[in-house]
Amino acid sequence: MNSNKYKQTAKRIGFKTFKMMVFCALFFGFQNAVFSQELGSLIKEGLHNNPEVQKFELQYRIASEKVNEVNTIPNTEFGAGYFVSEPETRTGPQKFKLSVKQMIPWFGTLSARENYVSALAEAKYQDIAILKRQLAASISNAYYVLYQNKETQLVFEETIQLLKTYEKLALTGIESGKASVVDVLRLQVRQNELEQELHVLQINYLSEQSVLNLQLNRGKNTPITIETTFEIPENEVVFNSENLQVHPELIKYDKLYESVSQLELLNQKEKAPAIGFGLDYINVSKNPDMTFADNGKDIIMPMVTVSIPIFNKKFGSVTKQNQWEQERIEFEKTNKFNTLQTVLDKAIKQKNVARVRYTMLLKNSNQTKKAETILLKTYETGTLDFTAVLEVQELLLKFQTNTIESIKNYCVQASIINYLTQ
Repeated sequence: MNSNKYKQTAKRIGFKTFKMMVFCALFFGFQNAVFSQELGSLIKEGLHNNPEVQKFELQYRIASEKVNEVNTIPNTEFGAGYFVSEPETRTGPQKFKLSVKQMIPWFGTLSARENYVSALAEAKYQDIAILKRQLAASISNAYYVLYQNKETQLVFEETIQLLKTYEKLALTGIESGKASVVDVLRLQVRQNELEQELHVLQINYLSEQSVLNLQLNRGKNTPITIETTFEIPENEVVFNSENLQVHPELIKYDKLYESVSQLELLNQKEKAPAIGFGLDYINVSKNPDMTFADNGKDIIMPMVTVSIPIFNKKFGSVTKQNQWEQERIEFEKTNKFNTLQTVLDKAIKQKNVARVRYTMLLKNSNQTKKAETILLKTYETGTLDFTAVLEVQELLLKFQTNTIESIKNYCVQASIINYLTQ
């Protein structure tokens, strides 16, 4: 947008309102458009420092580390025994026995366990992606609230200064008969009311600033700078509603579904036989009363063990549970998609409503300013109706604050749309 067009637009709608509108338009492209430098740094700081994000990242690390935990075979069993009553054999009496045994899962069981745990970790990772999106949107919305508060304060300050100017006119008009003491008192009372409301806004600003700082995990009294130097794009950023289908909140269900599939594969592997290999060693003493080649020869006995779940109904039951769990996940995903679609449709509607309301408020503000100008011109030719001036000022203040609120609402709805579609 060229500088002349920028100045004309700013003059038509009021500079502060124009700056707010620029801010919203820039933030509307959550990941693709350029952030306000301050807001962008706040989001980056929040994603880095927020304890909730750090907690979920640690949970993901724990889930990922479990791959090493399950990539193990059963413990090797060692045994030792001493014959209190030595059994006599042809080659001599047995003294003690040593044994070792190792069970080995069926082929592919270990890799099935790894795949299952990895699938769970992937589902846990989606929690991080969801939380980061939610945190970015929450920080942005808190920033919008601060911006609205600040801009409203500026409007109140300008109105108070304008009323002070009218007060001077009224004081001057008392001498010439164009105003009365009552007019001065009314102007002063209105100033006092606005100063009180301005003070309330300042208190609320500190409270809202604390809320945002706590999301950033830093001192709640840390000052937050609101950046306002922007350029407004000529065309509004277009979002792709189809991106909702690949939203992390929905992808998480796909990952959970996959984890159940991997769990069923593991169940099938564990249903297969387990094979064990072992070795028994029996120490045999020599028989002093006999002389032959194998006298006192020790006994070595290799062993093979097979564990077969012949009468175990566990695996069939687990298979049914996994099937039902997958159906449950599919239903839950459909329900979540419908919920997100409803939120998206509502945000689009509310954003459009905010735009329409904003346009209407601009027209009313311009007409009110014209009425104000006409009233001031009557002061040159006759008495000034300060009651009418106060009514016009109150009406203009209402339009200006509602305009700022409409723009803030537009930005909030835009951030919801970005959360769902970017």
